Amino acid sequence: MTEKYNITEAAMKIIQDRRSIRDYSDEPVSDEDMRMILEAGRLAPSGENAQPWRFIIVKDETTRKRLGAIARGGSGRRFTAEYVTKQMHERFATMEDEEKKKKIFEKLTSGSVSAFLAEAPVNIVVCGKKNVWDMPYDTSASIENMLLMATALGLGACWVIAPCIDIRDEERLKELLGVPEEFKIVSIIAVGHPTRYPKPRPRMEMHELVYAERWDEAYYREEA
Repeated sequence: MTEKYNITEAAMKIIQDRRSIRDYSDEPVSDEDMRMILEAGRLAPSGENAQPWRFIIVKDETTRKRLGAIARGGSGRRFTAEYVTKQMHERFATMEDEEKKKKIFEKLTSGSVSAFLAEAPVNIVVCGKKNVWDMPYDTSASIENMLLMATALGLGACWVIAPCIDIRDEERLKELLGVPEEFKIVSIIAVGHPTRYPKPRPRMEMHELVYAERWDEAYYREEA
């Protein structure tokens, strides 16, 4: 029983410690660590065991810079659209620090929030087979496995979708990386040695998320 709790505590600690890391040192990621991360992705569950994922490892500096540029453009357009449609106003509604608000606004609308792909030592480009019905869910499970393994290895990682949302950006990526037409580029995972660990983002409480039998019948009571 003690062994069981030690394992579950270790697993929970990895989940709690995972962060979206966007700042990396120049230290390379070892082949052994990359193998462990990719093995974690390979062992993810998939509908009917379809295993629709394929991974492209990008270390070349020129290619990484191109990925970062495409990601910057994708994020810039997305967050500019949020601003124009006033969704961003809701994002900043409770933020009182005007200087901080300005910095975040510039980071989002410029697209620099996703440009760090260029600086990460390794980018894992995750592709999924289009004709697999559950592909979006299967690849998401694989990605989460890889993020958790990176954390367990003391590495940092971040799941980036900015360069894959706009079909025009995806086509640029597919041409750059030689991805066949029957596959879709789902996301890019940056991996490296962190230079900074961001604070954990707030999470909703269990009583706000879990219902008993029917919607709005809380399964857990709110703690006093």
